Amino acid sequence: MKINPPDNESKPFVPAWWCHNRHLQTVWRKFFGDAPLLPLRRERWTTEDEDFLDLDFLEPSPENGAADAVPTVLFLHGLEGSSQAKYILGMLKNTMRLGWRGVALNFRSCSGEMNRQRRFYHSGETGDLGWVIDRLHERYTKAVLFVVGFSLGGNVLLKWLGENGTKADLRVQAAVAISVPFDLGIAARRIDSGFGKIYGRNFLLTLKQKLLEKEAAYPGLIDRDLVQGIKSYIDFEDKLFAPIHHFSGAEEYWRSCSAKYFIDGICRPTLILHANDDPFLPGCELPMKQLRESLFLDLELSARGGHAGFVGGSVPWKAGYWAECRTMRFLESFSESKKTGPKGPV
Repeated sequence: MKINPPDNESKPFVPAWWCHNRHLQTVWRKFFGDAPLLPLRRERWTTEDEDFLDLDFLEPSPENGAADAVPTVLFLHGLEGSSQAKYILGMLKNTMRLGWRGVALNFRSCSGEMNRQRRFYHSGETGDLGWVIDRLHERYTKAVLFVVGFSLGGNVLLKWLGENGTKADLRVQAAVAISVPFDLGIAARRIDSGFGKIYGRNFLLTLKQKLLEKEAAYPGLIDRDLVQGIKSYIDFEDKLFAPIHHFSGAEEYWRSCSAKYFIDGICRPTLILHANDDPFLPGCELPMKQLRESLFLDLELSARGGHAGFVGGSVPWKAGYWAECRTMRFLESFSESKKTGPKGPV
């Protein structure tokens, strides 16, 4: 029997009349949305392999209580995103509204400065996430810790939760994963077809630049001519990205890292927000049986919303972002008690 959080009955997403198309939903915020100015404080953490991770902190006001007891939300961005992505800034603004602490992790190479080691980040690299969660737990000993991941960051989050199973109970109270590419192979193929090629070209533009910069630091790491000749996203993952991260090719990378292979192990209350018209992984491709049978996963599948869009509002200049509101309502229901059942406070 599933135990639902007390606010489980929430209003479903209604797309803005002026933003019905799935691609417009996907890109609206990036090109037209506001970027709130927030008093972020950056910390650079040296990793165990002598690399670094940059994290941006949005601290609560002192009147909200002891610093180590204020609820803390860790945010994970998507492919080639960063803590400065508008969807991350929007979430951080909401933590400030609640009087909570927000922390945005920049994956390796995504903070504006190239990381030191040969590798970058990828959809299944959970070591850095686990290390960051452990450090936040040690620093804020009395705080409830939540994690929210978008797209690639959502895949990383679900994989980490599945890998850790009941061990995650001691560190993460609840989680939210938005527009997750549960099957990385399907997502890659959709990026390489139809309108998806436009997204693919944008991804490849920065990813190939990073590889060339990395090769300059590690001569012989990759074939520069091969990088220049890559035209498809699948070829990039198969011939360049996978080998750098010690996979034989794209197929092994997809099998080893897709979230759908790990969700059966998740033992923390997790809200999953997805849209049927997601251009990278439509609703018909979700691992529906696993999602519905899990005691810990709450899937909310909207007819529309694009990829990490969920843009609403009566007029374009007053756009609203449903995923932010839904995420915060879900997390608020877990902030009062550290004792939870499968899907909510008990």
